[in-house]
Amino acid sequence: MHAEIIAIGTELTTGAKLDTNSQWLSQELASIGVPVRYHSTVADDLGANVDVFRIAAARADIVLITGGLGPTLDDLTREALAAVVERKLVLHEPSLEIIRGMFQRRGRVMPERNVAQAMFPEGSEVIANPRGTAPGIWLDVARAGQPTCHIAAMPGVPSEMKGMYIDEVRPRLIALGAGGTVIRQARVNCFGLGESAAEEMLGDVTARNRDPEVGITVHEATITLRIVAEAATADECDAKIADTKRLIRERMGEYVYGEEDEELEAVVARMLVERGLTLATSEGATGGLIASRLTTVVDSEQCFAGGEVLAAGRMDWGRESQRCSPLTPDPSPPPGARGDSVRQARSCRERIPATFCLAVTNVVAVSSSALPEPIRVAFVGLVGDDVELVQEVNLTGDPAIQRSRLAKAGLDLVRRHLLRPASR
Repeated sequence: MHAEIIAIGTELTTGAKLDTNSQWLSQELASIGVPVRYHSTVADDLGANVDVFRIAAARADIVLITGGLGPTLDDLTREALAAVVERKLVLHEPSLEIIRGMFQRRGRVMPERNVAQAMFPEGSEVIANPRGTAPGIWLDVARAGQPTCHIAAMPGVPSEMKGMYIDEVRPRLIALGAGGTVIRQARVNCFGLGESAAEEMLGDVTARNRDPEVGITVHEATITLRIVAEAATADECDAKIADTKRLIRERMGEYVYGEEDEELEAVVARMLVERGLTLATSEGATGGLIASRLTTVVDSEQCFAGGEVLAAGRMDWGRESQRCSPLTPDPSPPPGARGDSVRQARSCRERIPATFCLAVTNVVAVSSSALPEPIRVAFVGLVGDDVELVQEVNLTGDPAIQRSRLAKAGLDLVRRHLLRPASR
């Protein structure tokens, strides 16, 4: 069996709200071995709802719907389902009494409009909703030459939807024999290279039809490798995932910094705390973003000594930049733009005592005879008693993510230094 998930609401199609219900349901279906092939989002329009439901019922064995079960005029799920199966809506008195009782317990009179929530397509089943006033709908749709399509319509309120799915819908799906296999997912996070370079290093790990499957996504310069394993048991899935993680780490090396929801700041903070080290920050182009991220980490007060934010500005260096490779030792301040990050870090460390100071310069326009026009860069520098490292970060690309990418580059400079034996 495979599934389609439909989210209903004009607030979703206009972008006013995010559809988190479909993401959650996809993960839940995967846990019982049901793959999701389609996500659909539709506005509060009766004709559009009927079209989407009809298409879904024709191509999916299981259809999960969220939203459109409220009492207002734009709640159209029950009407659309009735139209798909060409049946009338009928009143379910037990559901109406439950809804009335909920209003009475709250000391309120039930508006007449709420009667609509007790109307169901003829032949459908009621799905109980003890958390709200909108019952769900279970509807089987016969298909010529195909197995029956099973539709479950649930409220759009996440807490009500989740409770209804776990208590009522999931047991029905399992009783139908849904899945038959186990699907497990895992994520490995990398930083410091582009998507195409990562894929080249991974080689056949991302090949199509590989078991388990590995996909690549990129968000604000963080590369996430998504592993999806399918097997008869959870243990088999876990073994496949573990083998693939080992292979990824072998091929990606230090570019791998964490797994699942781990962020660079959490990894860096943990490494500093484990070693009894502290870090100060001096930020230009990142505007305090590194400090902000570090202070969200639990126990960061044990390793973050404090930070400063420099006024935004732009410096034009009408000469060739002194370029360097990441993590190149630099015992004396280099000339030009690169040296600013070292001087900035030294100055900050005098004001904020710490094991290390991480500095991010303001934006620099770098000119070179080899370049047709100046490029925008910033420099990150790490200074300690026995370390001075400088890294140049090119700021071409999407301006919306430049500050985040630059902040991550600074944190990654610290992480990579801490990975070296001499820094422990």
